[in-house]
Amino acid sequence: MSLVFLIIGLGLLIFMTMKGINIIVSAIVATSFIALTSAENLAKALTETYMKGFSGYFASWFILFLLGAIFGKVMEDTGAADSIATWIMKVLGPKGAVMATVLACAVMTYGGVSLFVVGFSVYPLALSLFRGANLPRRFIPAALVFGSISFTMTMPGSPEIQNLIPTKFFHTTPWAGSWIGILMALCIFVTGSIYLTRTVNKAVARGEKFEESLSEIEAAQREIAAASGTVSVKNLPNPLLATIPLIGVIVILAVLSQHIDASSAAVYSLGSGIFLAWILMFNHVKKFWKSLADGSQEAIVATCNTCAVVGFGSVAATTNGFHQVVQAVTHIPGPPLLGLGVAVTLICGLTGSASGGLGIALPILSPIYMAMGIDPGAMHRISALASGGLDALPHNGYIVTTIRAICGDTHKRAYGPVFVVSVVITTIAMFIAILLFSFFS
Repeated sequence: MSLVFLIIGLGLLIFMTMKGINIIVSAIVATSFIALTSAENLAKALTETYMKGFSGYFASWFILFLLGAIFGKVMEDTGAADSIATWIMKVLGPKGAVMATVLACAVMTYGGVSLFVVGFSVYPLALSLFRGANLPRRFIPAALVFGSISFTMTMPGSPEIQNLIPTKFFHTTPWAGSWIGILMALCIFVTGSIYLTRTVNKAVARGEKFEESLSEIEAAQREIAAASGTVSVKNLPNPLLATIPLIGVIVILAVLSQHIDASSAAVYSLGSGIFLAWILMFNHVKKFWKSLADGSQEAIVATCNTCAVVGFGSVAATTNGFHQVVQAVTHIPGPPLLGLGVAVTLICGLTGSASGGLGIALPILSPIYMAMGIDPGAMHRISALASGGLDALPHNGYIVTTIRAICGDTHKRAYGPVFVVSVVITTIAMFIAILLFSFFS
């Protein structure tokens, strides 16, 4: 029964999140259900197990969340984010609205800009292009999500935290498992691009078009577009200049991670990115202290939201049902990497967070698989790829924010294509990577 109650607890977390209930509240309610049905002391489960997972994750990763959020706010404040997005949109034009949105998000997230900053920056431009091309607006969330997380956050060299957490447990660099990782990122990009483009074209052929009516959704979208702080194209920095901080983050991370641990390298690289953005685009800085304040506030919220699901997962990890799952997946017939990949993706699905799931899974799983003598680079890349699969179920914080807050849409209208590009395609890529690593490493 423990496994059944665990599944019900996860379902409760997903249900509450999709209903718009705060993720911290949802996590505590779901955690309480699991603790009670597992005959645990509720107060002890919340004040000790839950808070140990919550505070442990916060202590380990808050500085990286903070620097990433501030970097994103600085790129937003200087107009660099808008400059890059506008340039890509201009090159591809309305006919390439879908891919322009995807590429604009991909360039910035691979350069280390916060997911949420990218979403709010690109959305108003995507909305304009989709309107100009008369494309159904319900596909904008899928384009934003696909460009932001499906391949950039787990590919080699990425400064995103999902690519950094495995370095701590496998003693690797962000470029671990590089050639297979890059190949899988390309496969996800090509496959997802074809799917998304064809799906939008089929919808247009069925008569769907851009909705212009002033509904409540339209009103919400206009408010968000106004609040996003977009600036006139005339006041934007040169797009080539705007990309230098992004390139700097990637290059500095790659160089330093060869000599020091990846987390420290990420601190220096993101710090350098912030400094470069301020120096190179000094004339465009409008809200120096506000960028620091807003970035800090966003980092606290984003980290605490992730900590909430890590705390939920920490309590879930003490149940017999969880141990049954771990025991089952670590003994799956076939290559050892298969068990690691399945375990990580299930736990990330349980928490609704790629980074949160990794924070729970790897302390448990890494000693087991390291003892098997498997290539650490292969384990790093499989873990990163696995984190980007089931984590994007409907209760994922970024998915909820993108669909509801940024795009003003609903899961019913928009989540279908999001599921395909962020769950189905990425999970298939993980299984292909397992086969390749098993044959070539």
